Amino acid sequence: MLSIASNNFNIFVYMISVVIIGGGNVAFHLTKAFLSSKNVVVCQLYARNISSISEFQHQTSLTDNIHMLDDADVYILAISDDAIPDVSQLLPKEKLVVHTSGSVAMNALENTGRKGIFYPLQSFSKTKDVDFKEIPLCIEAENDTDLHVLERLASEISEKVYHITSDQRSKLHVAAVFVNNFTNHMYKIGNDICKNYDVPFDVLFPLIKETAAKIESLDPSLAQTGPAKRNDQETIERHLSLLNSNQKDIYKLITKSIQNG
Repeated sequence: MLSIASNNFNIFVYMISVVIIGGGNVAFHLTKAFLSSKNVVVCQLYARNISSISEFQHQTSLTDNIHMLDDADVYILAISDDAIPDVSQLLPKEKLVVHTSGSVAMNALENTGRKGIFYPLQSFSKTKDVDFKEIPLCIEAENDTDLHVLERLASEISEKVYHITSDQRSKLHVAAVFVNNFTNHMYKIGNDICKNYDVPFDVLFPLIKETAAKIESLDPSLAQTGPAKRNDQETIERHLSLLNSNQKDIYKLITKSIQNG
């Protein structure tokens, strides 16, 4: 069961310093969020291609040399999953190192110091602004002291902080793939069908928004509608006649899944 972190801190508030490692979408949005925080100091950004972080050059120190990192309380690895073990080995000893992956276990970190997780559960694009206060941040650490540091750090930028284990996070990541990546692919298929039959895709926007809004107050199993739910074979067959081979396979598979409950 996920544990929701408390935002009540009855101790002296000290500044937390961070170094963010990575030049991709997650690193970009984390940097923007932390730079807006009063109690977090972004000491430095690292990226192999320094041009990917150049827009922050007037706000913090930048480097493309992993061996020249500044001293900080927390080192945040916002890099590709397969690079986490190798890069973590190069980080300063006895420091708290965390990664932002949804699917990689905490023990994949091979630094000699303390380890943790700082996973923002959201899909990021550099060209799309996000409200970090609304983004769930999932944290984990090897001990209570480091967990408290991560809780404070997370609470500086988000109002939704959760304590979860690596095992829970791996399951959560699979669920996220279904509700985000797979759902977006369904949008892509719907858009393709609209284009093929010269229908404006934006006609579907209100339906998309209502479907997403509905599950905030209704269990998804109770919100399910449509020909598969009704076992309307006539409509199902008519739909299949309009689709290409790949679309038919997906339609049949999803229909069967809905009917099986």
